[in-house]
Amino acid sequence: MGATNPAAATSQWLFPASALHNTPSRATSNIPLEKELYDRSRGVEFLYRLGVSLGLPSSAMYTAATWFHRFYMRYSMEDYHRQDVAASCIFLATKTEECGRKLRDVAKVVCSKVSQIDIAKIGDDSKEVEECQTSILLTEEVLLEGLCFDFVVDSPQANLVDLFEACPNSPHIEECAWSIANDSYRTPLCLLYPPQIIAAACYVLAERAIEGPHSSSLDDRIASPAPSASLPTPPSHKSQLSGTSRRAIEHFGFNEMELVNVADALSILLEYYCAQDLQGSCEFLASVASIPPPHSSAHREKLYKPLAHVAAAGNLPVNASTPEHAINQGATPSQGGNTPGKPASGSWKPVAEPAP
Repeated sequence: MGATNPAAATSQWLFPASALHNTPSRATSNIPLEKELYDRSRGVEFLYRLGVSLGLPSSAMYTAATWFHRFYMRYSMEDYHRQDVAASCIFLATKTEECGRKLRDVAKVVCSKVSQIDIAKIGDDSKEVEECQTSILLTEEVLLEGLCFDFVVDSPQANLVDLFEACPNSPHIEECAWSIANDSYRTPLCLLYPPQIIAAACYVLAERAIEGPHSSSLDDRIASPAPSASLPTPPSHKSQLSGTSRRAIEHFGFNEMELVNVADALSILLEYYCAQDLQGSCEFLASVASIPPPHSSAHREKLYKPLAHVAAAGNLPVNASTPEHAINQGATPSQGGNTPGKPASGSWKPVAEPAP
């Protein structure tokens, strides 16, 4: 459905979901939508790996991931490889987010990740590093043009920090919401909705996942607020919201249309999780994928097809190319070495990747 908030809709970077069916990758390169979404997810996973290895603050990685998605609304994935764009987004973010890294250092990390060679074995002046530096700079020029030099990005994680401080909840729910928000960048949600909508969807989904299948449904959790006390309240409305946690909905004070957007964001997140290869995944990820989507979401064609279908169509080995997920790090949600970490006391926290 896409953003329908009148204020948010004025942004050049918020699109209706139908725009995903007409990206340059589809219009000029005839790349199927499911393949484009799959490669976007893989590109953001690569971007996260670069950022963690470089010790960047989480905010820089979220900014870079948003730019990555915006770039492919202007250019085709056939013309610019996801790894080149991810590297350029990371390098640009180190400048705009004031966490500067040398171009050579970024290029060495890229070469290490692509070749799967220990970075200590890659020389500063090697041919591969020189070529990578050139590629980053050339792609950065196109990136700047594609972004129209608009570097401003607001992340759902910033909204989650405000929500956590205003409405403290179980640490497990907060960690899960943070992990889902990290995973949201593997989807195009940042192109479809403002960050507070995404933050609310991540939080509501985390509450439902942690509280279990016998707790309130997603529909109950995002239902419209009860009418004013001066008006008669239908009995059905009272029972629907009884005992239901509505922290996020009440904190953000959404109107009816925004609640529809939250419902659709929830549906897209669940489509993404359901499309993954769940064989061998942790039990928690499978339980999240099994959550019924809200009935109040928009009626539209599903964005995601099963990963096995996409991999087979592209002759890709499923197990070798399945993106990792922030909520697939163990039996309970936790931050792994390849995803940005949850901040302590409301401050952004750099995350170091474990030594190879």
